[in-house]
Formats: sequence, structure tokens, C-alpha cells
Amino acid sequence: MTKPNFANDQKKKMEIWRETNISTKEHGTQSKNRKTGEPVYHSYILPRRNWTETVYSGIRKELNEYLDNPEYDVKAHTGTHNLLSSWVVCSNLYFMVRTNESLRQIMLRFLQENVSDQIFEINDVQLEFAFPEKDELHPSRLLGEMDGSRGSGQTSPDIAFLVKTKTGFGLVMTENKFVEHSFYPCSARRTTSKGEHEGNPDPSRCMKATIGYVHKSNCHQTTWGRKYWSLLNLSEFGKRTLQRCPAATAGYQLFRQQALAEGIAQSGRYALVASTVAFDERNTDLSGCLKTTGINDFQTGWGKLFEGKAMFTTWTHQEWVQFVRDNQVNGEFDEWLEYLKERYYY
Repeated sequence: MTKPNFANDQKKKMEIWRETNISTKEHGTQSKNRKTGEPVYHSYILPRRNWTETVYSGIRKELNEYLDNPEYDVKAHTGTHNLLSSWVVCSNLYFMVRTNESLRQIMLRFLQENVSDQIFEINDVQLEFAFPEKDELHPSRLLGEMDGSRGSGQTSPDIAFLVKTKTGFGLVMTENKFVEHSFYPCSARRTTSKGEHEGNPDPSRCMKATIGYVHKSNCHQTTWGRKYWSLLNLSEFGKRTLQRCPAATAGYQLFRQQALAEGIAQSGRYALVASTVAFDERNTDLSGCLKTTGINDFQTGWGKLFEGKAMFTTWTHQEWVQFVRDNQVNGEFDEWLEYLKERYYY
């Protein structure tokens, strides 16, 4: 029996959805044929000029204003014209928490139940969150990520909720996923050099179990000036469990966000710092992407790998949408919820 493929299933559903919701029938491209160099077109990808049609109409104006505001200097992902874009999923599901006070109050209760009951107010909501460049907590200084920018090439959580807690300020940083099959392999496992980054002379070391091997002192990211391991310490569980570096083959994004969260927590500025993941519950490939690393399910295993001040937790998009359905007043968000149901089956 053929195993269900969540990504392919969503492609088919998006092809149907676009027929009545997108103004053009023209197909778009996001990649090129490796042999010919010619663009590859797909029906679930739009021409780039039409990307805003993939965004819920109720937030298009505010989202464009946010992206155009030099104060934030946020770059949308390059694949927003792809109907499977997780960046657009994130915007459609969570950006309205920034612009609508009623939804912000519902999200407050959701975070209290799913992250910490110490949270009592949401002060701000930001896409591709990062501290200002001159701040010691900016990823260039905290993580050693000297190239890239906010939303492109640096560790910036897809969406962040800046909150108040009973004892101070808090930060809930969220990686958002849709059809992705993993959190991607480490960029330093390649043997070829790229720009100023020298190739890894021995990628096999990344694949060694942590019993009897210290990845912290053998990580090629350190050669590039990256500081991830200087901020993270494995727990006894992590040392016993990991069959390779946690970032090596499928956990790179989680690893970077955990390091960012831990560095921010260690600064002492925040009473609460959480690294979180919001994802689609139907995406079982993502849930199990770290099995060969030693973690059967990232939801229950990732947070136990490290000792530190930052916490780790997850929720599903379905849980968030159902929470809004159950807690909205007088059908205030019925139109938006119907859009999410038609578009994503939430």
C-alpha cells in the first residue's frame, strides 16, 4: 500500500483552490531544470507578480505596509508565490494577531494554555523577528551570522510574540511549517567552499553518536565563526540519545532557533524565552524527521536534548484554528475561518 504523501496531497488541493481564487491561469516557476537550466513551471505556483493573491484579503493591506516599513526591514521569503509557502501559511494564520485586538486576546489565552500560564499580555507580534543590528542579541553578534539579513540568511523566527509575564517580559519565537519534510540539514556539511566559507574537510564527524564524541568542539560551523554550540549544552538525555549532531541531517533550523533562544535567555533581559514550532498535524514526515538522529518525534524529544534557560514547545495549526472557533464571540472571525477551511482544510 502506498504511503500517503502530505505534500503531494496539498499540491492537488491547491491546484483546485486556485481555479476559483486566483485571477490568472498562468503557471509560475520557483526552480530550474538542472540539466537544461530552463525554468520549471507548476500549477501550484503563481507568477511572482500575483503573490499577494495567496494572502487572506483581510490582511493584505496591513501585511504589505508591514513589509514596506523600513523600521522593520523584513524580507518575505522568496517562495511566497508558491501556494504551499509556509511563510504565507504563517501570515494567514498568525499575522492578524498583530492587527486585531480581539484575536490578540484569543491568542493570549492560547499561549497561556500552550506555552506558559505566566504570560498575561501580548505587547507585539513580529514576522521574521530580530533585534536591531547594534544590539548584542542580533544574530550577527549573538550567533556569529555575519551574512544575510532579517528573513534571509539569518536566524529569524517566522513569527514572534513579545509578551509580558508575571515577573517581566517574555519572548515566544515560532518556527512555522506546512508541507516541509524536515528542519533541513546543516549548511556546514558540504565539502565544497562557498564564498568565505571553507568546505568541511570531514563531514563524517557530524554523523557520530554523542556517546564518546563531543560535537561542540568538532563543529565546522565554529570555523565559520558561528556560535551555536557555545550557547548550547546537551543534557544527559541528549548525550545518551543522539546518534549524530542534532543539526546534521534534519534539525538545523531547530538547532539555530534553540541557540538563539538560549542566548537571549542567558542575557537576563527576559523572564521567559520559548523556542516553539507551529505545524500541520497531518505532516507526519515532519514529526518523525529526526528518527535517525535518535528522536522519534521532535515534539516530545527535542526539548529534552539541552540543559538551559530557554524552553521548547509546539502546537499545531489545527489546534490554533479550533481554539479560535471555540472562543470567538458572535462569529467575529467566521469569514477568516471559512477561508482557512477552504484553503487549508483547517
